[in-house]
Amino acid sequence: MAQTFSVSFIGAGNVAWHLAPALDNAGYVIKEVYSRHPSHAEALTERLYQAEVKGSLDFSTSGSKLFIIAVADDAIESIVQEIVLPEDALLVHTSGSVPLEVLTYAAAAQNAVFYPLQTFSKSKRLNFQGIPIFIETTDDKAWEMLMSLAKTLTSRIQRIASTERIALHVAAVFASNFSNHMLALSQDILKQNRLSFDLLKPLIAETIQKSLDIGPEAAQTGPARRGDLHTLDRHLAFLQGDEIRAQVYRLISQQILDKYEPE
Repeated sequence: MAQTFSVSFIGAGNVAWHLAPALDNAGYVIKEVYSRHPSHAEALTERLYQAEVKGSLDFSTSGSKLFIIAVADDAIESIVQEIVLPEDALLVHTSGSVPLEVLTYAAAAQNAVFYPLQTFSKSKRLNFQGIPIFIETTDDKAWEMLMSLAKTLTSRIQRIASTERIALHVAAVFASNFSNHMLALSQDILKQNRLSFDLLKPLIAETIQKSLDIGPEAAQTGPARRGDLHTLDRHLAFLQGDEIRAQVYRLISQQILDKYEPE
């Protein structure tokens, strides 16, 4: 078994909600949880064996070795500028888009990024096994520590550079966040026409599975893919009066038309 060490979390949002208990169960002692909303930190500590709520960002006397910043991307820099750490601390953040260099504002012995590529929601349980974890650091000791830690969660671990990590994050937003928003738009259309979203679930499941099986380019179907301009016009006529959805429909349909235009 890998040598374990104590960990403190800064943030009690969606990522911390899943990552902290996963590390706890893997044998790492989660000593402290800090959040700007103490009630959120308290809720997370209730899911852990012996963690305590930390009331400030002064961790100078902490017994932890690893400090994980798991907050919204736009809050990381201010946290880094305020946090006080022990001399031998390893400070990491879990963001896909924030540069590693942001962590240099803190006086930590080592800095790194520990990026689990997954969508996290408190209401949905997750198993870390199979979730890819990407580690960015220029420090070999930090790499060894985080690699050892990551192996207790998943077999899919990769060292990554900042340019690769931002590419992954942008691609993930298209694949996950934007896809989910499209589902929300379709749900709204059905609600307005007194139809159940359940009617689309077999189609959604088959669409995702087919894309994974044969690749999204080969899996593309629909009126824009086959250049059916009459159907596109009928759909846009249906969306008349809903200019936002019509703009989305028009833009994406045009991109599909352009992509699959006969040579």
